[in-house]
Amino acid sequence: MIRQALGFVVAFGCLATSASLQAHHSTAGVYDPGKEVTVKGALSKLQFVNPHGSIVVTVKNADGTTPDWTFTTGSATALASQGITKVGPKALKIGEEVTVLGTPARNGSPLGGLRSLTRADGTVLGNAGGN
Repeated sequence: MIRQALGFVVAFGCLATSASLQAHHSTAGVYDPGKEVTVKGALSKLQFVNPHGSIVVTVKNADGTTPDWTFTTGSATALASQGITKVGPKALKIGEEVTVLGTPARNGSPLGGLRSLTRADGTVLGNAGGN
């Protein structure tokens, strides 16, 4: 009986561990960790969801085009711990000018993994628990 119960506990533990390992994924296939991209523009969208959110920055290019750069973020909880929030006195505001440092997409699309966000006043916000 004890052996059977122990076997059940071990089997359950293995299943639980493999499920959590499968749930988290590597971003190396999407982003190039050996490169950095800096994007300056207006914050146009914030999505604070779990397990990953996103921040969209609209850039005004010299030729008049305005591409949207989407940066994947950490979880809403991780962002809040770094001062990146949608509510409160220090909340990010749509239309706010920001400079974003990120890891660019390997395929050249306007997509990146957020490393940090700098506000117009120079305040730098990080991305703990990143993507």
